[in-house]
Amino acid sequence: MKELVEMIARALVDKPEDVEVTEIEGEQTTVIELKVAKEDLGKVIGKQGRTARAMRTILGAASTKIRKRSVLEIIE
Repeated sequence: MKELVEMIARALVDKPEDVEVTEIEGEQTTVIELKVAKEDLGKVIGKQGRTARAMRTILGAASTKIRKRSVLEIIE
């Protein structure tokens, strides 16, 4: 899951070297934290949060396959 989020985020931003993805695993839920450069934050969130919502949808579909819940948090 971490690699999936990282690949999507790097494709969206102007500074792909500043993309940091952290994965915190729990028993049933995995929290994936995404950090990008401050000027790229708008690109990752998108208009009215559409890009972020799409990333969460893709992550949810992929995590269903491995039968584990994943949550994406975008850190400022």
